[in-house]
Amino acid sequence: MKEIVIKELEEHINIIKSIKSSIKELDIIVNASKLIIDCYRNGGKVILMGNGGSAADAQHIAAEFIGKFKLERASLPAISLTTNTSVLTALTNDYRYDIIFSRQLEALLKDKDILIAITTSGNSPNILKAVETAKSKNIKVIGMTGRNGDKLKNILKKEDILINIPSDNTPRIQEGHITIGHIICGLVERNLFDGLIK
Repeated sequence: MKEIVIKELEEHINIIKSIKSSIKELDIIVNASKLIIDCYRNGGKVILMGNGGSAADAQHIAAEFIGKFKLERASLPAISLTTNTSVLTALTNDYRYDIIFSRQLEALLKDKDILIAITTSGNSPNILKAVETAKSKNIKVIGMTGRNGDKLKNILKKEDILINIPSDNTPRIQEGHITIGHIICGLVERNLFDGLIK
């Protein structure tokens, strides 16, 4: 069993090292942070969504913005579309599962908002439909996915950002997402409340 533990830890370390060694990936993380900083400075909010473990990541990141990450500061507006069980079950029951996020976006999106779409496969139908809704309203999207981005990559526009974790292994992708999510939260918080400019 120890060998399995070592193998899992080594896989995690290798994924994080590959992100660290890629200038492109580092620039993407910085650019995603700047997009969110601009959103907040312009009076917008961050809306997040995902399925399963990615739903948990969406809630986690929203909580970091609303509460605090490391600094005592004012709350930042963020919504995870995965948390209202009455809305989720009503939409699934009355319509279909693939519209559970897009229908909420129809009601909640404003022109200064940012959407963070988390899907390890890049192919989740409800995420893709929601991103299409956001793009129809000219909302910028930060996509977080696995190695290729698959269908999500194909519907994002040049003003959007795609964060690819260089793995096809779902747990490793999720670990990469929350690590990058934490880095982004820290950069956003420090820029808005601690005078960090770079």
